[in-house]
Amino acid sequence: MSQPTTHAKPETPVTGWRRHLEPARERMPGVLICITIALATTFIADHYGGPTLLYALLFGMTLHFLSEQGPCLVGVEFAARTILRLGVALLGVRITLEQVAELGIGPVVTVVAGVVLTILAGSVLARLLGLKNDLGLLTGGSVAICGASAALALSAAMPRNEIAERNTILTVVGVTTLSTAAMVLYPLLVGALGLTDTQAGIFLGGTIHDVAQVVGAGYMISDETGDISTFVKLLRVAMLVPAVMVFMLLFRRARGGEGGKVPMFPSFLVAFVVLVLINSLGVIPQVMVEGMTDLSRWCLVTAIAALGIKTSFQKLAVVGWKPVILMVAETVFLLGLVLVCLYTGIAEW
Repeated sequence: MSQPTTHAKPETPVTGWRRHLEPARERMPGVLICITIALATTFIADHYGGPTLLYALLFGMTLHFLSEQGPCLVGVEFAARTILRLGVALLGVRITLEQVAELGIGPVVTVVAGVVLTILAGSVLARLLGLKNDLGLLTGGSVAICGASAALALSAAMPRNEIAERNTILTVVGVTTLSTAAMVLYPLLVGALGLTDTQAGIFLGGTIHDVAQVVGAGYMISDETGDISTFVKLLRVAMLVPAVMVFMLLFRRARGGEGGKVPMFPSFLVAFVVLVLINSLGVIPQVMVEGMTDLSRWCLVTAIAALGIKTSFQKLAVVGWKPVILMVAETVFLLGLVLVCLYTGIAEW
């Protein structure tokens, strides 16, 4: 006996306003997962201490299977790219031109020299260790500028591929861990070296990688040290703009004909500069500055959770100790450079 023929119901095409909502619907599961990780890790960091970004990375890595296939894949990709760039752009609301001018020429020279020479040192050290130049530039820029935030911003200006994403994860894990250790150890070093409050502020602001750790270490010593270290750190964050532009031009020239070409002038960089200029005019209410700063932090935590989901422990295990040695060497190089500037008087011009 022949089986009755069944006819599949044809899919109804998505039209009208539903068509515009379709991308958001596809992204929603993955984005919600990343936001959930951000909420959980922020709660843990606020109540029990520790670096939120590192927690978000580790939590995300435990959910790596979500990036293999399924409904979360599109949303995770969206969080790792678009939400990341939004968070980086909003970093500009932390900085004003007046804050930079108040530092004087000495700290400016120290910071610029530290950023440029540390990035160059990262490139040289990577080659000596037999690593790719891309990793040396990325880790050097992250150590020199503002830690995990710089890693995310600089990686956004570099060609995207599987190796680049793994390098970003490695860099974020490394600089976040080193920055947390520096927040504890560097104030002890300040006491051992007998630095004044002003010198301590320049030292901490010029050497510790992440903004939060700089603030924590500075105010651990005194209010004056905390204020100065924050200003110096903000200047390092401001160096993110020229650094991203150089990276963008460098990789465009080196790989302009290959896949993953970098746009000539990314929109997130334009937004960063515009926010710095607007904030310098003092027209943004303080409550809005605080709100945008919080939004930036949430975007970055959400993005790093997405990057964690896209990376597995198994992939990181094959990298070895060379990248760790590279980031430690860059950190020690920056530490020594800032101390030389302090003891020669350059940092206090």
